[in-house]
Amino acid sequence: MEIKKLSIIIPCFNEGPTIYKILDKIKAVTLINSIEKEIVIVNDSSTDNTVESVKSYIEKNSNLNIVFLEHDKNKGKGAALHTGIKVATGEVMVIQDADLEYDPQEYNILLKPIIDGVADVVYGSRFMGGKPHRILFFWHSIGNKFLTFLSNMFSNLNLTDMETCYKMFRSDILKSIQLKEKRFGFEPEVTQKVARIPKIRIYEVGISYYGRTFEEGKKINWKDGFHAIYCILRYGLFK
Repeated sequence: MEIKKLSIIIPCFNEGPTIYKILDKIKAVTLINSIEKEIVIVNDSSTDNTVESVKSYIEKNSNLNIVFLEHDKNKGKGAALHTGIKVATGEVMVIQDADLEYDPQEYNILLKPIIDGVADVVYGSRFMGGKPHRILFFWHSIGNKFLTFLSNMFSNLNLTDMETCYKMFRSDILKSIQLKEKRFGFEPEVTQKVARIPKIRIYEVGISYYGRTFEEGKKINWKDGFHAIYCILRYGLFK
């Protein structure tokens, strides 16, 4: 398919100290086929200086196509993504966390299967390929693999990393899905629902991963893991 614009959806909550760093990384990316970038930032009612940081960045980088949206109260990552998806205008969308765990230079790796006309959805897997990965928590990695295994059981896919942030979609497909999960249930919900679309073509590519510790700002915890199990069962069993 012909792609003129990639919409980069960034949900953020209390990322004031680092938001400019990820924006600088996105700015530095040159997309293949001269594809334009649309950056959609959704501030989920941060209590730090996120708003000031983003507005200051926009003023200093007026040449970038940045859309800045705000929630009047904290609704969760999923809700922020819902807001961003609705306003995005690119033919393709990718999810980008506001932290520094994923490398925007790898957008082109995800784009290629869609540009080549073989994929509708591309997942960036942290568990395949020869890219660098920060070594962190054993039980966290076991939890990720278990959630992926459980998700695969109900979706009949063979993904290696269902919980990855880097998911790239043809926009018409993602906009056609009715999404409900407002917090960290977005990943299992969208996976189960995408898998049920007739003749959908889902690919997976290896990406790098520069994980954060909880002291460095990582927000997901064991409670979110149990909610992910609930979401897999809910959207996998009840269609």
